[in-house]
Amino acid sequence: MTTHTELPSMQESLLDVGDKKIFVAETGDGPPVLLLHGGGPGASGISNYRRNIAELAKEYRVVVPDLPGYGRSTKGVDGADPFGYLADAIRALLDRLGLEKAHLVGNSYGGACALRLALDSPDRVDRMVLMGPGGIGTTRVLPTPGLGSLLTYYSGEGPSRLKLEKFIRTYLVFNAADVPDSLIDARYAASIDPEVVAAPPLRRPKSLRALWKTDFTRDGRLARLPVPTLVLWGAADKVNRPSGGRMLAERMPNCDLYEVANTGHWVQFERAELFNRLCADFLAGRR
Repeated sequence: MTTHTELPSMQESLLDVGDKKIFVAETGDGPPVLLLHGGGPGASGISNYRRNIAELAKEYRVVVPDLPGYGRSTKGVDGADPFGYLADAIRALLDRLGLEKAHLVGNSYGGACALRLALDSPDRVDRMVLMGPGGIGTTRVLPTPGLGSLLTYYSGEGPSRLKLEKFIRTYLVFNAADVPDSLIDARYAASIDPEVVAAPPLRRPKSLRALWKTDFTRDGRLARLPVPTLVLWGAADKVNRPSGGRMLAERMPNCDLYEVANTGHWVQFERAELFNRLCADFLAGRR
């Protein structure tokens, strides 16, 4: 039976970062690593990485923010260039923390944020780990049913626990039984925060220009990105197609690709022990 390490004690702060407040939790000593969470309804940094923080903190200073639009951070995301908006916020957070450079680990929406930050400011990123990142080939194929479920959570009849449970158990993970009811309850409660309902942070692009900006395979800088990158992708990912991993590996000069069998969109949660080992070793340059 797989066991999961409990969360360690963490220092929590609500920091003024430009015109936003960004919630950050920290633990551990060593090279700094920012863990950037996904964009599903009710997501937050700690909940996204609860199976990884303690292990990574044995070797790294682990910094876990809530992205703008989520958790305890300022709500709202600029729909004209969401990945750029998030990247600007996290770069400003690095400044606020006094970090000239850091490792970035990003899942889904957080992976898109990490990749955009690396493209815009490669000197600020040491190494990068991306798990099923968003924005890969999005203008080349129709959205998956999982992404469609994600993007329509706040539309139609509006958010509901049933809609969220269907997204998580049907599309997010390979093994629905791995997700406790308590996790769904907590995420549903966060997803119906009135500020979030008024300004959902993840929406369909409203213009062709906005759509183009959300597809990194259209960005010529990808082929010149010097940042060593490890891409982990669940072979059964129903939100972002696993073929995106090969797209990145073919375009990026320093990209390792690891496809994880019997795993959905949430590699760091579903295969925590494997993820923790691969991530720690890659960031340390041991592989």
